[in-house]
Amino acid sequence: MADALHVGVNLDAFSHAISGIQALRSSVSRVFESLKDGMKNRETLEGREKIFISGFQEQLQSVNRDLNELERLSGLVGRPSESHPLHNSGLLSLDPVQDKTPLYSQLLQAYKWSNKLQYHAGLASSLLNQQSLKRSANQMGASAKRRPKVQPSTLVLPPQYVDDVISRIGRMFPDLTIELFRPNGTSAVLLVTLGKVLKAIVVMRSLFIDRTVVRGFNENVYNEDGKLDIWTKSQYQVFQKVTDHATTALLHYQLPQMPDVVVRSFMTWLRSYIKLFRQSLHKAVPVSLSALWTVPAGRTPSHLERL
Repeated sequence: MADALHVGVNLDAFSHAISGIQALRSSVSRVFESLKDGMKNRETLEGREKIFISGFQEQLQSVNRDLNELERLSGLVGRPSESHPLHNSGLLSLDPVQDKTPLYSQLLQAYKWSNKLQYHAGLASSLLNQQSLKRSANQMGASAKRRPKVQPSTLVLPPQYVDDVISRIGRMFPDLTIELFRPNGTSAVLLVTLGKVLKAIVVMRSLFIDRTVVRGFNENVYNEDGKLDIWTKSQYQVFQKVTDHATTALLHYQLPQMPDVVVRSFMTWLRSYIKLFRQSLHKAVPVSLSALWTVPAGRTPSHLERL
């Protein structure tokens, strides 16, 4: 009895309430069994209906009585005392609502992105470490004793050294005409003319190639104010595709320890487009150059789509 007073719950009423719940469940089960059986084992239809309705009403009244009894007993059970220790279960009411404070889902998403970033960074590091002189298009043919000394890997190189490297590369390839501009001080911009095939604008930071744009030989490469246009794409689809390939080549030729080798390798790769319209024209239907240059943007002759 002392325990009952301390807890604040009438244990006798609590026991009777459990029995009332069981009685209510039994009466409800009988109602559903009666509905399941329906009108069986009756001779006439009228007699079956009367007996089924009377039995069903008695079962509903039994359910009503059991429910009223359970409500009466629940009022006698009482409620636990507030001084009763709830231990850690009392902290359940302090949990935040998941919809209003989705901290866990945000942390889980950030953890997934962090793992993906670490995985891709490892792949990129392994690919960049594989770059070597063997993968560069070095066609100088000079011996190891005659190679110049390794220049420091830095973005700040003397302009005189950059001019000397560009002039030496220009002398290596007679069919390449390289013009050097410095519109913003020390940064160099190269206008590379490859025969009568294309013109490439190469934007550099010291000896590191930043970006390149390839246009047709007959396209204008200057703005209205006379400066080089380094942003406008070519109006021909074939040179837009060559620009995409040049951007990929910039990512392929990476050697920070010897930036002059990177520039020379890139120019060697660009020089390979000197036969851009020769081999395919022999294999496909002959098309005049005047018809080629008049192709509007977004369309390409059938023989150029296979380039």
